[in-house]
Amino acid sequence: MTTTTLDQATPASSRAQLWAGWVLTGLVGLFMAMDAGMKLADLAPVRQASAQIGWPLALDQPIGAIELVGLILLVVPRTAVLGAIVLTGLLGGAVAAHLRIASPLVSHVLFGVYVGVIMWGGLWLRDERLRALIPFRR
Repeated sequence: MTTTTLDQATPASSRAQLWAGWVLTGLVGLFMAMDAGMKLADLAPVRQASAQIGWPLALDQPIGAIELVGLILLVVPRTAVLGAIVLTGLLGGAVAAHLRIASPLVSHVLFGVYVGVIMWGGLWLRDERLRALIPFRR
């Protein structure tokens, strides 16, 4: 009987796959950086959106800081999975907040799901270990 190591079981990622993963991660990163920056800068549109959702305004900056930490973790390859987990929790909270106030489903409630799918898809494309853990089979 033979044993197969993780390195033998998964093919090396192609350059195109790696680039596609970084492009998707970059798109999510740009959005999250903009959102975190707006929260940390305490801009009026953020305060209005928080009031509409029913969040205390005092939570805007801590949420922005959590976003920024999650984003930094996401773009560092060694901590990328941890960053994706942190941001998934944050996006789940956004989905729940919009569900609670009966926001439009496709444009508001599911927006966090879209961002999360793109984020995890980008990470899956650029991380061979994650592809081994979550394989897509034909």
